[in-house]
Amino acid sequence: MWYTVQSGDSIFSIAQRFGISSRQLMTANKIAEGEVLVPGQRLFIPVQIQKVITYTVQPGDSLYRIARQYNTLVESIMVLNGLQSTTIDVGQRLVIPQYTEAVVNVGRANIRTGPGTGYNIVQSVVSGAKLPVIETSRDWLRVSLHNGNTGWISRNLTSFRTYDGSRPILDIIGFYTLEEGPALPGSFRSFADNTASLTSVPLFLYRFDRNDPTSIEKFGEFTDNDIEILVSVAHRNNIMILPVVHNLLYESGGQEASRAVVSAMVATPQTRSTAINNIIALIDRFGFDGVNIDIEDVYMEDSGRLSQFYTELGSAMRARGYFLSASVPSRIRDYPPFNPFSDPFDYSAIGAAVDQFIVMLYNEHGWPGSGPGPVVSSGWMNKVIGYTLTKMPAGKVVAAISVFGFDFDLATGRNTYVTYEMAAELAARYNSEIIFDQDTLTPMFSYTDEQGNPHEVWFENSESVIAKMRLAWQQGISGVALWRLGMEDPSVWQRIRSDIVVKRIIY
Repeated sequence: MWYTVQSGDSIFSIAQRFGISSRQLMTANKIAEGEVLVPGQRLFIPVQIQKVITYTVQPGDSLYRIARQYNTLVESIMVLNGLQSTTIDVGQRLVIPQYTEAVVNVGRANIRTGPGTGYNIVQSVVSGAKLPVIETSRDWLRVSLHNGNTGWISRNLTSFRTYDGSRPILDIIGFYTLEEGPALPGSFRSFADNTASLTSVPLFLYRFDRNDPTSIEKFGEFTDNDIEILVSVAHRNNIMILPVVHNLLYESGGQEASRAVVSAMVATPQTRSTAINNIIALIDRFGFDGVNIDIEDVYMEDSGRLSQFYTELGSAMRARGYFLSASVPSRIRDYPPFNPFSDPFDYSAIGAAVDQFIVMLYNEHGWPGSGPGPVVSSGWMNKVIGYTLTKMPAGKVVAAISVFGFDFDLATGRNTYVTYEMAAELAARYNSEIIFDQDTLTPMFSYTDEQGNPHEVWFENSESVIAKMRLAWQQGISGVALWRLGMEDPSVWQRIRSDIVVKRIIY
């Protein structure tokens, strides 16, 4: 649960109020010794909140009225509570459904414009496709699709499922990349094998062109047919698919090149309009459902123009029914000290413009000179999300967490990027015991290399990823994004299937 700091509050007084220790409160929010609390600051209180909602029937109630009150369906209430009729009694306690879906249980099924076989087909989906149910009739279900449209599917082709919130109900977003070398595989296999556990897939395959920053270029080697296949796989499983357009990793110039590209792109109403038109043309060309904008390096003097770009892009996207997602660097305060990496991003302005605000929590540790530690600790996650929730509704917010880690050489101060597989191989090679750090919800181990240098390896496994998904559910945000598919602990997918309800986006 969250608490908003009031004038006169202290770490000790807040901890006492909620029956926890000061250390627990400080660890949960990554508060340093001597750090001053600021009125209006949001703190995460590390106590488990029961998320199942129960309702006691009042005089004059009907299932229809209760369903309207909680934005659910009469049939969902009946199924969840084992009711055989719509008759209810005063004082009766009902569990309220929080999400309802139809899961396709035949090889292929058609979605139609209306509740009958005489209506036109708008989409075909395959076995296992998950469809949020928004209306029911006797033989048909009205469902929400990946592109924001709706359609009808025969009840006989699906399994009707409704959920009470006893398991986290979350958007799970999987970022997709090409292969980055022999040790860093691409994302296709992970994507194709786990469609039932993904809400949306942003493709990290496009970039603002350095030579013409209002234009979009390919990032990596792939064909149009490759993209068409990815879109087809996503849509037949009712998964939203978006191109990521970013300003990163140019061949020379580093961060200065990235900042200069953004500066030129947002410079005038004309340059912003041209860039927006090119983004929309990319969406139209491949049948994407919208776009994810991943801008990370920005001059402070371009902050206002960047916010205006998001506002104008949001208006253009809404006019066409497209979904706008933004991936934004982590920020924790409005006040000093100044952070040139995150401060150019106005969370309030960007949050108002977009449909989805993905907060990139990585890298808490792993940047040059950071010292050893988790890429995303639970305390850092709480601190960043707490700030974010002062700027926009929780329903827009997604926490982007790492599935990778770093091997820190404590003698040289250098660190090396590791996937889950690489970390597991290192632990086995040096016969190291993997410890799960409960304070940060992150696994780690130590070893000494052949040169006698001590190392710490902080990484992510299925246990840590699920723990951070549960934390996101307790925080009340929309979901979690994984950077990136193909580097994760493969066993995380079985854990997601058993422990998490993966919902589809309804907009």
